[in-house]
Parts: sequence; structure tokens; C-alpha cells
Amino acid sequence: MNKKVILAYSGGLDTSVAVAWLADKGYDVIAYMADVGQGGDYDKLKKRAILAGASKVIVEDLKDEFAEDFAFMSLKSGAVYESKYLLATALSRPIIAKGLVKVAKKEKADSVAHGCTGKGNDQVRFEVTVMALAPELKIIAPLREWHMYSREEEIEYAKENNIQIDTTKKSPYSLDKNIWGMSIECGILEDPWNEPPEDGYQMTVSPEKAPSKPAYVEIEFEKGVPIKLNGKKHDSVPLVLKLNEIGGKNGIGRTDLVENRLVGIKSREIYEAPAAWILYNAHKDLESLVLDRELLHFKENMALKYADIIYYGLWFTPLKKALDAFVNETQKHVTGTVRVKLLKGVASVVSRKSPYSLYKKEMATYDKGDKFDRSIAEGFIKVWGMPYKK
Repeated sequence: MNKKVILAYSGGLDTSVAVAWLADKGYDVIAYMADVGQGGDYDKLKKRAILAGASKVIVEDLKDEFAEDFAFMSLKSGAVYESKYLLATALSRPIIAKGLVKVAKKEKADSVAHGCTGKGNDQVRFEVTVMALAPELKIIAPLREWHMYSREEEIEYAKENNIQIDTTKKSPYSLDKNIWGMSIECGILEDPWNEPPEDGYQMTVSPEKAPSKPAYVEIEFEKGVPIKLNGKKHDSVPLVLKLNEIGGKNGIGRTDLVENRLVGIKSREIYEAPAAWILYNAHKDLESLVLDRELLHFKENMALKYADIIYYGLWFTPLKKALDAFVNETQKHVTGTVRVKLLKGVASVVSRKSPYSLYKKEMATYDKGDKFDRSIAEGFIKVWGMPYKK
């Protein structure tokens, strides 16, 4: 009897080749496709998996759960990895791995597999999640085991084994997309001196070619979660998709980063996240209105750790759970409306309001109506500066 393995399957080059390679090793391969908004022709990809040797293909729509429980949780935390990456790919891995575990239990499989390379971050994210949720499952990583060391060799293997693929030697980019953003690497991008070519970007127009007239969006938040766009209530996924469309047309959300991978090497990737950056800027600005100074500053430090946790694949860990409780506590008054101006690649917050605003005009103003007691300033300064007075 064949051993049964659940493969995290995207339909791309690596996982299509992995289906055939695992089947050749005697495994009963079930291909698992998690829909987190990457798009594609699922009927075509299901047929491709079957032709490559899979016995079954399971497609699960996880977009709502991904937006609400993963992307928006990250948004509430304020997590940004190394100041430039809003973690779209990193956020998708734990939910996909969670789905793998669920299917493995349902199908009574003893193994799961993924198509990650041996020097990337995703192998860690998948495997640590599986270890945390189902330590009894065996984990197979074909790309760490087979003797193919380049995409060209995989393409030749696919041709020799009649595996249908879309990748060609003329299209070298490796893309990963979901509703929260796009990761783009390989090819000309591997030289950090090369400016990213326009054909690498998938979700955004060049800021130079974006409209010269600004676009404005109003986003209403409730306890840190975006619930309305331009006064109209939206569910999570439609709201993000609409903001991706608007932001993309205005060149919003591009970043170019030489980043520190978890495995210890540096890599150069470009990212697109129109909706995520608009929401991040709006959410951060609203927090500045409603959170007191000490809480705001402490939360900013915590956000750095939260970003590391996501990037390092530690979603289902005690520290992440504890920080979630802190984050949700901070969001109790992060309710209000933020107006964002979009112009040629820049998303600028221009207006904000909240029923929980801590801003008091009568204390801040320099005009008539000023209620700040200036007489207390001298004593405050003397006490504050006393440790430094020589």
C-alpha cells in the first residue's frame, strides 16, 4: 500500500515537478491548493496535478480567514519587517500549513510536503507550523532532496516527464501573490545594483505613469479593523481588493528590499502591497490620535518583534498568542475615520477623526482659547532636567 502525502500545491514549476517526483517515489499524492487570493485557473491546475501523478486535488477557499485572522491581525500589530515588507507571503504560510494539517488528518495521511527551496524562509514557516500543530506528521521537502539545482533543470525534468508548466527560460521571475500583496524575486533582481524593471511589477503602475490628479480614500476602522471604504461597508476581502485596485492605479505600494532571511543569507526582493500600505498608513495615523504616548511608543517597539515572529514562521507559538492579547487590548479605542491622499506612489494621511481622540485643540492651539497653563512649564523643565544639571 502506498504511503499517503498531502502536498502544498500551487501549480507552479516546483510543485508540479514535486507531484511527479513524489509519485515516482511510491507516494499516493494528494495535492492541496489553498486559495488566499493568488488567482489562476484552478480547473487547469487541478488537471495538471492529476496528469503529473496526483490521485486527488483539494482546493480550499481561505481568503476570508486569511484577511480577517492573519492580514488584519498583522495590521493591528503594526508589523513591518525591516521597515519595508508588510509580510504578505510570510502571513500566508501558516494558514496554508494549517490547512495541510487539517487535510492530512481527514485523509489519514502520515506525511505532508511542500515545494520550498532549501535556502528560503518558507520551508521554515511551513515546517514549524506543522510541528506545532501536528508533530506526528512526517515532513517531506523534495527540493532539499532531489538532484536538481536550478529552475532550468526542473524545466527539463518537466519536459522529459510530460508535466505541464507555464514557466519558460525567458520568464525567470519567481512570484508569490495573495490578496495582501506580491513577492517578486529571481532573474535580474538577483543583482542588487540593477533597478527593478517594469515587467517585474504585477499589481501597480509606475508612479511616473500614474495620474497627476490625486485620488482620495476614506477608511473607517472599528477596533483596529477596516470596515468601510468611502462610507460604504465592505467585507474584509472586497475591501482589500478594492483598495488594491485603487492603490495600484496610483502606483502605491512598491518596495525594494535587500533583506535578512531567517536562514542567514541576504536576498533582494521587490514587493507590491497597495491595499496593505494604504491601510497600514491609515491605521498607524489613527493610533497616533487615540493611544496615549507610553502605550503608542511601547507598541511601536512590540511591532518590531511581532514582524520578526511572522517572518520567522512562529505564528502558532505561545509568544505570538500572548502578544495577540496585548495587541487586541490596544485596539479597543482604535475606531474612527482616516482620509488618505494617493498621488504618484505616495499614500499620505491628510485627515483623521475618532470619538476616542485624545487630541484637544484648546490645549494645543496657539490662538485664542488656549487653556494650557504655561506657568507649570518651568517647574516641569527643572524636574525633568535635574539629573543632567551640572
